[in-house]
Amino acid sequence: MSSQKFAPLAIRRSILPSLWDLMALLLIVGAIVLVAYGAHVTTAPLSTLDTTPLSLDPVNLPLYAVRTMLRMLLAIVFSLIFTFIYAALAAKSRRAEMVLIPILDILQSVPILGFLTFTVTFFLNLFPGSVLGAEFASVFAIFTSQAWNMTFSMYQSMRNQPKDLEEATKSFHLSGWQRFWRLDVPFAMPGLVWNTMMSMSGGWFFVVASEAITVGDTTMTLPGIGSYVALAIKQQDIWAVLYAVIAMLVVIILYDQLLFRPLVAWADKFRFETTASGIEPTSWMLDLFRRARITQILAAPFQWLARLIWTVRLPEWPKLGSERNNASASRAIDWIWFAVIAAGAAWAAYVSIDYLRASIGWPDVTTAVIDGFITLLRVIVLMAIATLIWVPVGVWIGLRPALAEKIQPLAQFLAAFPANIAFPVFVVLIVHFGLNADIWLSPLMILGTQWYILFNVIAGASAFPGDLKEAARSFHITGWRWWLKVILPGIFPYYVTGAITASGGSWNASIVAEVASWGSTQLTTPGLGSYIANATTAGDFPRVVLGFVVMCAFVTLFNRLFWRQLYAFGERRLRLG
Repeated sequence: MSSQKFAPLAIRRSILPSLWDLMALLLIVGAIVLVAYGAHVTTAPLSTLDTTPLSLDPVNLPLYAVRTMLRMLLAIVFSLIFTFIYAALAAKSRRAEMVLIPILDILQSVPILGFLTFTVTFFLNLFPGSVLGAEFASVFAIFTSQAWNMTFSMYQSMRNQPKDLEEATKSFHLSGWQRFWRLDVPFAMPGLVWNTMMSMSGGWFFVVASEAITVGDTTMTLPGIGSYVALAIKQQDIWAVLYAVIAMLVVIILYDQLLFRPLVAWADKFRFETTASGIEPTSWMLDLFRRARITQILAAPFQWLARLIWTVRLPEWPKLGSERNNASASRAIDWIWFAVIAAGAAWAAYVSIDYLRASIGWPDVTTAVIDGFITLLRVIVLMAIATLIWVPVGVWIGLRPALAEKIQPLAQFLAAFPANIAFPVFVVLIVHFGLNADIWLSPLMILGTQWYILFNVIAGASAFPGDLKEAARSFHITGWRWWLKVILPGIFPYYVTGAITASGGSWNASIVAEVASWGSTQLTTPGLGSYIANATTAGDFPRVVLGFVVMCAFVTLFNRLFWRQLYAFGERRLRLG
């Protein structure tokens, strides 16, 4: 009788929406409203940028923050798509790797202004008379500050997969497409999530440049936190800079709570280990969506579509002829491929030399190369110092999931803090105390890029298998032996990924770090960055191109002769499994 009495009440409770459903619905509606607002403002006429000029009134900061947040989110989506395609091609095809990885080295060393020079006109012509063209140019510029780090992370993960997992995919006869979604993406996910956070944070450094679009003598300023900071620095308004930093902190916290912390907690299930991992990362946002029935209903079609995509068996390339004939054909294709690469490189060298020889002589080339060696020395010293500082700190944080969860938003804020805001402080201190600018301007090069090392080491330590930690404890491996035999080999591939990105970013940052100013005071130190900066100021485009070519050559050779050798060493000697 009592069960019949309370049955209708139980049915009604199961039908009525719960508190979790209402909270999830509010968040979903809020996201839809933000997207609708972004679509509305980006389709406005281009003339609205002139009729509503940027204002330093802090009342406008919330709307500016929303527009910057949407640009960075769209750039992350494009970066993720690019990462999946580019990293898979580079990791799975030996011939593609020979071209794609050097190109990636070059792309991460090209300053963001170099991308804007060639892409702004394209996007403005693609959407004539609309703000959408300028918005896409800004998003593309932010994309160039995010994609390379994420791509290197996934490439490193795909090249360092445990051999037993590879054998398992062969045993289950998975196709290349199925293996990508069942092994490659899940195994790369923990490191990729951390590198996505780092890319989002690192993108703030370039937001200042990407939201002020210049075409010829015309400058279009897109409303956003970056353009707000640029205007505040130009007018030397310290309070406006402080307001922008507070707004940036709020956006970072929102991203951390609503996006990245749920991703970190979700990606924890992809950690490669055979024992319990101890404390698991948590997220109230992820718990909310798991408990809300409305999200389960809305997500069901997408889950079905995703399952259909990653389980479909695409046809494999047929293997024709005998093994010996295939080997002979492979060697022939290799020679043809080498010839194509050599011809392309020779053509690019010819075009560059033909363009430069009219106004550039050997003394200019010698000067640029010498300046390149000076900047190279700075990069090497700064990378060594950053490694000694952040590797122990990253290991200490990464092995403590509860601490990593608390440190995560702080680390994101420090990484996101635009280093160019600190440049005037360095200039004032150097002038006030009479310090050597050649030495004390150097730390500015790595001020915004050192966090790539920290984030990647944290990701590596967080993904370190628990069974290996248990084995080390069982064999009483402690002290320096633990560092040398256990943890450093375990995080080595992650460290190399972060170091490559930090190194390339330091070369990029040298353009603004080797020439720093505040008001009428300007400090310059010899180096390739100051060479390019001074040529840009003077409008000497041939020497700007020469500086870019020399910088790309230095970065590519340094990566090929040093960092790639470390990659190869890690693949041969330090793979798990």
